[in-house]
Parts: sequence; structure tokens; C-alpha cells
Amino acid sequence: MKRLWAWLALSVGVLYFILPLIGMTNFSLKMRRGEYSFDAYARVFADDRFRETFSYSVTMALLTIAFGVLLVVPTAYWVRLKLPHLRPFIEFITLMPLVIPAIVIVFGYIRLYNTSSWLPLTGSASGTNVLLMFGYATLSLPYMYRAVDTGLRTIDVTTLTEAAQSLGASWFTIITRIILPNVIVAVLSGAFVTFAIVIGEFTMAALLNKPAFGPYMQLLGANRAYEPAALAVIAFFITWACLGLMQLVSRLQKSTQRPV
Repeated sequence: MKRLWAWLALSVGVLYFILPLIGMTNFSLKMRRGEYSFDAYARVFADDRFRETFSYSVTMALLTIAFGVLLVVPTAYWVRLKLPHLRPFIEFITLMPLVIPAIVIVFGYIRLYNTSSWLPLTGSASGTNVLLMFGYATLSLPYMYRAVDTGLRTIDVTTLTEAAQSLGASWFTIITRIILPNVIVAVLSGAFVTFAIVIGEFTMAALLNKPAFGPYMQLLGANRAYEPAALAVIAFFITWACLGLMQLVSRLQKSTQRPV
């Protein structure tokens, strides 16, 4: 009986998520009256704004991932190695972006870094890009930190560090050539989540007036009918591709940790 209820709950959940996607996909294929076609998708891909905004968001995602790795890997490593008593405090800090809305964060950034402040980042395009990257890194911090921290749990950080130091390795060498390769699978898991967050984020990019993919989706949805549905399907599959790669990386990690 319990198994029946479990399958029933799973079926309801699948229908709840799949049926809207099927309906949206079906609508996006009906741009030609009376027949199915990919005209809406062709128009989306032919739009210069689509290519511009998507390439911008991909670039920002890669920069955010690089910044997140540089920030999180040494921090998580040092906390686990030297400051374990600060771990609850660090975990609390990394959870803050989950409870503070993005609109509050971006308004705080604008207030602190406007053209009349001590560091006027919003006064130039490059400065605003840096500010947006910091915002994206903040939103993805809970996922990146936990992915890296989970990866560090699977290795003996203290023994690896002491062995490297006994061979004369510097701290930079230890982190880049010993710790990072051992947690690279965990880093990739956090990177895929970060990529999905950046691609779909709207609030920060819109308020900072940047040509990102999220504001483009909203603008297209306000002025077109079939193209927004096609764009939503594309964004959905990009997100699910990232989740699928995460699962693949997770399985790869388990297989590499399996004893021979």
C-alpha cells in the first residue's frame, strides 16, 4: 500500500511539472496557423538581441564561476584545516543569500557603489559588470560553498597538507595542485548550479540595466506571443542540461571514489 501511494505521489508530481511544459512547447510550435513549425524558435535564434544577451550572460556566468572558485576553495579549505570552530559562522554567512531577496542585495549595491560613493562602480560599464558579477557570486555562494565543502569532506585535508609541506610546497601550490584537483568534481557541480542561476537571473541585471538573458526574456514576453514560449522552452532545457551534467559529475565522483 505504501508503495502504491509513493508511485501515486510521484505520478502527480511528474504531471504537475511535465504538463505545463508540454502545453508551453505545444503552443510555441503553433506560430503557423493550423500546423506545427519551428518558426518561433527560428525567430528567437535569428534575433540579434538573443545572441547578444545570451553571450553576455554566458560570459558573466564564466566570470562568476572563476571568481567563486577563487573565493570559496581557499576559504573552505582554510576553515576546515585551521578554523573549524568558525565553520558554523561561515555556514550561516553563506546561507544569507537564500533569505535576503535579490532586490534588497542589488539596492544595497547601488546605494554603496553609486557615482557619489567612495567606490563609484556604477559610473562605468566595466564597473557595473564587476558589481553584477559580485551579485551573481553572492546568489550562488550557498551552492558553491556547500559543493566545495562536501568535496573537502571526502579527502584527508590535514594529511595532504602535511605531506605537501614536508616536500617544501607553498600554500599556493597546495591549493592549486593538490586540493583543487581533489575537489574538482565538487567544484564542477557548484559551477553548473552557478551557470543556471546566472542564465535565468532577472532582478539584478534589470536594475543595473545590463543586457542579460533574464531581462531579455521578460521584455520579449511583454511584446510577443509565440517567441516567449519558445524562449522559455530553450531556457528550461539549458537549466535541465546543467542539472543533468551535475548528476553526471556526481556519478563520476562516486565511481572514482569506489575502492578498487
